[in-house]
Amino acid sequence: MKHDALTMALLYDYYGELLTEKQRTCFDLYYNQDLSLSEIAEDLGVTRQGVHDTLARAEAQLRDFEEKTGCIAREEAVRAACGQIGAAAHALLAVPGAEEAARQILAAVDKIKE
Repeated sequence: MKHDALTMALLYDYYGELLTEKQRTCFDLYYNQDLSLSEIAEDLGVTRQGVHDTLARAEAQLRDFEEKTGCIAREEAVRAACGQIGAAAHALLAVPGAEEAARQILAAVDKIKE
């Protein structure tokens, strides 16, 4: 069931508040507390299958949110572009007369990265 836990954690960080309380609880217990489906079922007083279904719906919803909004993909693209712009600005530092412009570009990139 743990479909790339890192990806799920990132999706949850972005979109977790859009899940139901029950989905958030199951997700937290499964991914963050590392409890088994049986342990979660016992803690919540539901069946193991119920926990499995809740997690499956939560994971599907998180993937769907990203597919529809693309927020994570956009942020990754911005980070990559910042890296490329920063590298180009560092190269400009070596060009006589372009040092100040390069510093301004680097400062702007640093602001975006924050």
